[in-house]
Amino acid sequence: MSLTTLLQKHRADFGPVLPVDLNAPDVCRLDFSAQNPTLADADLRDTAAFEALVAALLTEQNALIGVGGYLENRVIYRRSPGLFGDPAVPARSLHLGVDVWLRAGTPVLAPLPAVVHSVQDNAHFGDYGPTVILQHELAGTTFYTLYGHLSRAETALLRPGLTLAAGDQVSEVGPAPENGDWPPHLHFQIMADLEGRSGDFPGVALPEEREKWAALCPDPNLILQSKWL
Repeated sequence: MSLTTLLQKHRADFGPVLPVDLNAPDVCRLDFSAQNPTLADADLRDTAAFEALVAALLTEQNALIGVGGYLENRVIYRRSPGLFGDPAVPARSLHLGVDVWLRAGTPVLAPLPAVVHSVQDNAHFGDYGPTVILQHELAGTTFYTLYGHLSRAETALLRPGLTLAAGDQVSEVGPAPENGDWPPHLHFQIMADLEGRSGDFPGVALPEEREKWAALCPDPNLILQSKWL
């Protein structure tokens, strides 16, 4: 059974990742692909300007929370080209998780029982910042979830091997600049296999490798279950 099929089968067993209703009317989908003309001239390297842009996109849709990004071919990674690709080779731009854009300080919760696999502060500009990877066992299958752009102080309380129950707080959504210098948001991603990695995992891939990465990183909305995704 594939991980996607397993997660579909157990949809009723997952708790929330955030203590907010991602099906509420004040939630909307945000588009960070080249199809969004608002991004054409945006100064994405200026985090304050980027945060104002996110706020404006939410206001346009009468929303307080934005969601989106799974397998979206994005233009926003041009803000940190040294991180997402050597200028001499094609840049990574295919987003492998779901981003939830909401206020810093929002608790981040374990959606099902877990063991902390690894914790790391990926502190480069445009990176994840404080990052947690949880390991889960479901019907005999091991898989992992990643939480990026977290609060440094809360994340520092975690240690590998710590056991969490469903609903336990993992950390908090972090503020800029400690969250990798992004407007506040949670990057949530599912991985079938870490391929030997610890504390970090690609959240952005080459568009031509979509099939490979989609198989390794199933749709996070299988757990989030938002009608906006």
